[in-house]
Amino acid sequence: LNSALQEILSGESEEESNGVNLMEFSDEILLHILSYVPCTDLVLNVRRTCRKLATLCLDKSLTHTVLLQKDYKVNKDKVKQLMRDIGKEIYQLNLAGCYWLPSSTIDHVTRCKNLVKLNLSGCHVTSLRLSKMLSTLQHLRSLAIDVNPGFDASQLSSECKATLSRVSELKQTLYTPSYGVVPCCTSLEKLLLYFEILDRSREGFMLSGQLMVGESNVPHYQNLRVFYARLAPGYVNQEVVRLYLAVLSDRTPENLHAFLISAPGSFAETGATKNLLDSMARNVRLDALQLPKAWINGSGLLQHLKFNNPFYFSFSRCTLSGGHLIQRVINGGKDLKSLTSLNLSGCVHCLAPESLFRRAEDDIDSSILESLVVSCCNLRHLNLSAAHHHSSESIGNHLCQLLSRLKHLLSLALPVCSITDVAANVEKPKPPTASSLVPQTFGRKVRIGIQTYPRNLADQASQKLESSVFWALMGSLRFLETLEIIGSSFSSAMPRNEPAIRNSLPPCVRAQSVGDSEVAAISQLTYLQSLTLAQLPNILTGSGLISIGLQCQHLRTLSLANLGMMGKMIYMSALMDMLKHCKCLRDLRLEQPYFCAGAQFFQALSHCSSLQRLCIVSRSGTLQSDAVMSFMANCLEVIMCHMFMGESLTVCKNLQQSIVRSFQADRPALNVVIFPLLHEDLTEVIRDVPMRHLDEITLFKSRVAEEPPNLWW
Repeated sequence: LNSALQEILSGESEEESNGVNLMEFSDEILLHILSYVPCTDLVLNVRRTCRKLATLCLDKSLTHTVLLQKDYKVNKDKVKQLMRDIGKEIYQLNLAGCYWLPSSTIDHVTRCKNLVKLNLSGCHVTSLRLSKMLSTLQHLRSLAIDVNPGFDASQLSSECKATLSRVSELKQTLYTPSYGVVPCCTSLEKLLLYFEILDRSREGFMLSGQLMVGESNVPHYQNLRVFYARLAPGYVNQEVVRLYLAVLSDRTPENLHAFLISAPGSFAETGATKNLLDSMARNVRLDALQLPKAWINGSGLLQHLKFNNPFYFSFSRCTLSGGHLIQRVINGGKDLKSLTSLNLSGCVHCLAPESLFRRAEDDIDSSILESLVVSCCNLRHLNLSAAHHHSSESIGNHLCQLLSRLKHLLSLALPVCSITDVAANVEKPKPPTASSLVPQTFGRKVRIGIQTYPRNLADQASQKLESSVFWALMGSLRFLETLEIIGSSFSSAMPRNEPAIRNSLPPCVRAQSVGDSEVAAISQLTYLQSLTLAQLPNILTGSGLISIGLQCQHLRTLSLANLGMMGKMIYMSALMDMLKHCKCLRDLRLEQPYFCAGAQFFQALSHCSSLQRLCIVSRSGTLQSDAVMSFMANCLEVIMCHMFMGESLTVCKNLQQSIVRSFQADRPALNVVIFPLLHEDLTEVIRDVPMRHLDEITLFKSRVAEEPPNLWW
């Protein structure tokens, strides 16, 4: 991109001889073009091409905000030069996830005297370095940092504390039990806390969540408007967050309008948290709410909470029934036009009138979903995954038909069984396929014949079901950018902080018919950027994947897991054909037992010229080291290679060392983890993976409506 711009904008291209010279365009048009170029390239390269570009590249619209969080080619020397050249012009600087930069690089941020917003999440910053840097940033109002073991707030200077006292927005990721810099931030309006503390140290000692509580380290919440806490699994994280909440329970901020706690598993309610919720019910009106399931289940809390103009609700994994959802949250269809994001993931009874005598696999009540759609007509993000949402046979009331009314949707997560065309299943039972005649075992691979897949869209369209409700849904959501279709019983083979799962639950019976034609329907989403497909049992040839590769040219993230028969990856040929068309693909995650990562696969993957991150999870899977090395040599943008396979520890270590030795020098952000999936030390290896990669691609999870939109810049 940079070299092309230098050629085009310098007026030396062929177009100039034909009378077209982009340098004659207005400054406004050129500035718009330049806004797509990374700031490091603008300042360090493009501006040196001619005088006009030298001026335009330093325009305030291009230097006011510098985003380096996914500029994997930036190194310490580039950052140093960038700060020297335009440091005084930078008001917002994002270095989030730049784990490869040495801590000394942060020293150069002191040149940015006018900084208002600074994001250092994922960067190596000690207490002393933080103190020195913040002492010079008197205009800072927004800060994001990590708190690592060894952090000592007593090392912060008085000048640093003065800067922190003016900070109104703080995002803090905790890897050790600590208040961090929260007690110094006396003007906080927005507080985001990410708890990533492990229960055991590297030496195997149990950690304690107790903190030293005193007058000097009590958080100040009196001006707080937004409180958000996300907890990784573990009891220490729960202990520490309770200490942060203790101050809130004493006095609830009057201006609090967003209260969100995301906690996996069981997070019991205590007397202090009950007092906090009672105080919130009396004194505040909320716009965003998320609570641990134990705080909502069986309580009348939602009946008493007041809402203003809510834009985000998450009731993930709660036993909330559809009746309660309509009565207590949607309020009979009133005041919910403002809601833009709704997370009902794992809320198994949310589309049923009551949950007392209902089985999870019973049909949904379409009138509840219809009320939801009518009341929340402006929804942009909706998550209904991890539940059995089975539609009845009544005409016009299928879940897909009702969701098609939500014309503003940008992201959607659904369980596989919810997209089944019920009438087609009942009236037209499918004949047995070649795959269904093969025993579904995890033993020796069986070679079976498969039908050829269509090579063009005309053939594909002729195979689709004419009355498919899912095909119609995809046709109505033309502007959808993110889609997740995940089996209701799917669980990844690589959960966090636990040994790898060796067995998986069978798919829902209703999901058995979901296969290639449903996948082909997704190809109608022209603007699709992120796609997740997990536990689709009836994938045979994978022909729908080719249609997606051809039609969804904006696709950047692709995650495929357990498609087709377990142990029989017979859609590999179609997947390789698909990859040849994915020129914009940046992230690829594959999870499939017995996956063979061989020369043909990596040769097809090499066509993905924009690919940056690759993760393969495969129980009993194999790889060819030479093919991996060749792939890494051909795909110069790849900076993350994670493979958790069935190979021996020796094979994995040798390949990992070879990749690091060969490519680390030219790719400063390179992160390579190749390790046996079922090895007992897997959790120790996982803890060293940069949080950016771990959270965004390595660990499987539903990401639709996971957080409120625009929670952080």
